[in-house]
Amino acid sequence: MKPYNLDGKRFRSLVNSDNGEVGGETIFVYAQSGDIVTATYQGGAIEHGQLLARVRSDGRLDMRYHHLNRADEFMLGRCISTPEVLADGRLRFHEEWQWLSGDKSSGTSVIEEI
Repeated sequence: MKPYNLDGKRFRSLVNSDNGEVGGETIFVYAQSGDIVTATYQGGAIEHGQLLARVRSDGRLDMRYHHLNRADEFMLGRCISTPEVLADGRLRFHEEWQWLSGDKSSGTSVIEEI
């Protein structure tokens, strides 16, 4: 995977497992400095969220995230996001995640650059 820069890019969820809280109304706004990536996200079931990630040598993001949902619950998790470059140059990430709070279940999701 060629290097990418997520600084200033916005993403929206396309697909998520039933046990996930992010949906199509959730917007992610990314920043990147070197191999450190941060983002804020909100919308839908998410009141406010933040994530911190490192770009691994294979281009995947190794991240931890936390958010406050609309039910006023704090949620915490980890995720590995695998990038895909679309035909038009936008990025799509295929994510494998696990809750570190609540039921500690895992799932998959896909987010795409908007």
